[in-house]
Amino acid sequence: MTSAPSRQASEPTSPRPGPRPKPAPPTGAPIRVTGAQSLVRSLEAVGCEVVFGIPGGTILPAYDPLLDSTKVRHILVRHEQGAGHAATGYAQATGKVGVCMATSGPGATNLVTPLADANMDSVPVVAITGQQSRPLIGTDAFQEADICGITMPITKHNVLVTDAAEIPRAIAEAFHIAATGRPGPVLVDIPKDVLQEQTSFSWPPELRLPGYRPTTRPHGKQVREAAKLIVNARKPVLYVGGGVIKSDAHAELLRLAEDTGIPVVTTLMARGAFPDSHEQHLGMPGMHGTVAAVAAMQKSDLLIALGARFDDRVTGQLGSFAPDAQIIHADIDPAEISKNRRADVPIVGDCKEIITELIDAVRTERDAVKAVDLTPWWDTLNSLRETFPLGYDWPEDGTLSPQYVIERIGQLSPADTIYTAGVGQHQMWAAQFVKYEHPRTWINSGGLGTMGFAVPAAMGIKAGEPSRTVWAIDGDGCFQMTNQELATCAIEGLPVKIAVINNGNLGMVRQWQTLFYGERYSNTDLGTHKHRIPDFKLLAEALGCAGLRAESREEVDEVIAKALEINDRPVVVDFVVGKDAQVWPMVAAGTGNSEIMAARGIRPLFDEDL
Repeated sequence: MTSAPSRQASEPTSPRPGPRPKPAPPTGAPIRVTGAQSLVRSLEAVGCEVVFGIPGGTILPAYDPLLDSTKVRHILVRHEQGAGHAATGYAQATGKVGVCMATSGPGATNLVTPLADANMDSVPVVAITGQQSRPLIGTDAFQEADICGITMPITKHNVLVTDAAEIPRAIAEAFHIAATGRPGPVLVDIPKDVLQEQTSFSWPPELRLPGYRPTTRPHGKQVREAAKLIVNARKPVLYVGGGVIKSDAHAELLRLAEDTGIPVVTTLMARGAFPDSHEQHLGMPGMHGTVAAVAAMQKSDLLIALGARFDDRVTGQLGSFAPDAQIIHADIDPAEISKNRRADVPIVGDCKEIITELIDAVRTERDAVKAVDLTPWWDTLNSLRETFPLGYDWPEDGTLSPQYVIERIGQLSPADTIYTAGVGQHQMWAAQFVKYEHPRTWINSGGLGTMGFAVPAAMGIKAGEPSRTVWAIDGDGCFQMTNQELATCAIEGLPVKIAVINNGNLGMVRQWQTLFYGERYSNTDLGTHKHRIPDFKLLAEALGCAGLRAESREEVDEVIAKALEINDRPVVVDFVVGKDAQVWPMVAAGTGNSEIMAARGIRPLFDEDL
């Protein structure tokens, strides 16, 4: 917990704006407090455990009573973007609402990227920002920015609080909106003078959300229609998205899959929703998915989409995606249904409740109608799975294989390890070569694709799950964007483990330059190989971490084991790998999934009758 040094008795104390009230229980008669005290009490009452933030002028009144809270831990980050991604990592790992805090102007605008990231991936985050005093709003005052206007397109909800009496309700509503329905980020902007004025605090407040009524229970008729299609389908696929994890529906998904015998694919955001080791799991679909998963969707006659949104990285060229498939689309957000692909059977509701009812409906339907034998379908998929398994070749120049490094991290780490990643080649390899058996063990920036996500997300994950091993698999490009948060981790006692997959380049961009730009490598060499700038091992040590390095296959296991043994401070391992390794399979942007390449120059013949 961040705290101020204790004062000696002889030191003069600065004057206080007023006496602090003694801690009061969340319920009871109203008490007189400042707006800032009301804010802290509200955070305590909604169950907030940790706030990631940085103080500044307009939010400073809130930091004074925060110092006295015994319930809310504040983690002083080094950049507001780190605070936002840490809140996301915390929320994704724990299932609770993540909280970040920043001052007005540049402090608030530095939260824009993590808020957009959380919005794309449906993560429950509450951002609290200071704002210039009410009389100065709209005058271009120092460090003023219309953060509500700026973030309107990238938050689920935001509000400017103009009356201190409204702070408890604003916080209660923010947490409720962030966590219910389709989760998402909410921003609460509070002017400095509102934090300073006297008000009364009581809890709980009355929520006033007349237009906010998320549908959780599915319509029974739609569920029955879906069951009929499922029982009669010859080539069905369970297309599982991140919404299954958000609704904690993994146990129900397993029952549905085993009851029906239908193959399962899990998107990048759904890795771990269904065990990788399960025989019905075909892997990840999409641009860098397995051949079997992509083929299954492309050749299916029924897609059962659960908490998925038909993202372009999954569908490829939308017009040629799964041309013969009927669509059952189940999602808690009605705006997603038929947005990209028309649903034959739309079902609005919470995935857990939908799948639960679907299990019963399918069993009832099977009692009335004999289900189709899926053996021919499985024969086809198993043949593809055997012919085109995930794999990799070692670099011809003798350098270290990045896929091997990531695979060994997954094999040597404890079973309950949580993994996060930056964005790029290393992210795809981490999704492919680490085996995920449980939900909330793989956390990444899926929709926005935010470089620099991994280190601060790992910090938030470790704050929420302190007893578990946390690996951030990062690239040398991503790592240089947010590695300053390792100083936060070192000081705050958050011993995360960072694997820098150092290929000396912006790897995914270089891969595209290799494949589509005639090997013209414009501005992708980072110099981390040629000049060893920075030296990641020395940088780690400067930031209070243990710094390790591996450059050969023989060193990999030893250095991973050493990293796993160090638990008194963060660890950074510089894995120096080959610069030309590429991510396969691949569906090139703008092409259809039938054009998938298993490797360079190797294209499965999807035009044959499957």
